[in-house]
Amino acid sequence: MGKFHIWTIGCQMNTSDARRLSQELEGYGFEETDARGSADLLVLYSCMVRQHAEDKVRTQLGELRKLKQEKPSTRIAVAGCVGDVDEWQQKYPFVDFFLEPGRDLTVRARLADLIELDQYYRVEPADAARAPRVSEGITIHQGCNRNCTFCIVPSTRGRERSREPEDILAEVRALVGRGTREVVLLSQIVERYGRDLRPRVTLAELLARLNEEVEGLERVRFLTSYPGDFHKDLIEAVATLPKVCEWINLPLQSGDDEVLRQMHRGYSVGFYKDLVARIRERMPSIGMATDIIVGFPGETEAQFDNTLKALAEIRFDVVHVAAYSPRPGTPAAGSSDQLPLDEKKRRLRAIEALQKEVAASRNAPLLGETVEVLIEGEAKGKWYGRTRTNKLVHIASDEPLAGRLVDARITQTGPWSLQGELLSPASAEHADGVMAAAAV
Repeated sequence: MGKFHIWTIGCQMNTSDARRLSQELEGYGFEETDARGSADLLVLYSCMVRQHAEDKVRTQLGELRKLKQEKPSTRIAVAGCVGDVDEWQQKYPFVDFFLEPGRDLTVRARLADLIELDQYYRVEPADAARAPRVSEGITIHQGCNRNCTFCIVPSTRGRERSREPEDILAEVRALVGRGTREVVLLSQIVERYGRDLRPRVTLAELLARLNEEVEGLERVRFLTSYPGDFHKDLIEAVATLPKVCEWINLPLQSGDDEVLRQMHRGYSVGFYKDLVARIRERMPSIGMATDIIVGFPGETEAQFDNTLKALAEIRFDVVHVAAYSPRPGTPAAGSSDQLPLDEKKRRLRAIEALQKEVAASRNAPLLGETVEVLIEGEAKGKWYGRTRTNKLVHIASDEPLAGRLVDARITQTGPWSLQGELLSPASAEHADGVMAAAAV
């Protein structure tokens, strides 16, 4: 029986796609292995969003080149995001196949040139299924029709393409049947889901169907959002559907209007603040995260200060901050106003310092409160999981809690996580058999 190994970096969408690929390969009788040298098929999920990720991918490809020389029979495929495929094929001729993101083809069709899959017997999905994690990402929409000047996604993942609702529901039901309690719906701009389908479907409608039609599913999240597409129907869906968690990841990217204009983001800081106010008015306790890019070409000190002021005013629970990384082929990469790396790192550290204070302040009122936690795994002698507002909680207990919803009293707060005391398991359903899959 053939063996395969998958290496993944980058976004949750890559993780979701890799999981689906693994399950389909196992359905053909393949066995996953952690040992690259014993694998007949090696798949590398690439990320090109930032230079650091691309550098890691190219390092991995260098190692795979050596492995291919030592074991020529090994088949190698590259999936996820790549830049110019022709250039990659010339530079890495030992790669047997490039799997284009989001192609609506089965693994059999995509890998037919690599391995004669018919030599392996077809097994029932139940026999080959991998035990999933308690929380799993589900890719519902690929590509992006926007043209933010810093982003390479439109060229690596193409135009927008939505999956049919029935396909998504079927995948979620299968995951729930194997122990998954929470799904995270993934897309570059998740609110764009369904606009290309006929009849047209909205994300709010998909959330309603998941809430009503999938028995055993406890929680639903979605990301990443775009301010200009976050409309009233979605606010109401988050506010009223019991399984949809009160948490939103809404990228701001910059707190300066001129920088947002140069990024081609399509909204102003004022519009963004008004949207956050409407969301919080409807759901005062909602958890909110954002993305920020520092050191965008030409960003002045005054413009960066505007970002700091916006973050101090809006007060997010989590801020994902990254130094601008030029991506070949994007408009911003050709700017002559590139900032020095040291300056970008200084600005990044300033945002991290501010957010540490803000997060600590936002978490402090939870001391002594009782929260519902979905236990995802165990680390360093404690169970860990997340609240509905996506706050990480550590709980000490000798009980087998993996995959369970539990009530916990918060005994200690900090900027990045909380400590909790177990009160009582809120639900033990589906917990059996999840233990091994719960570790992240």
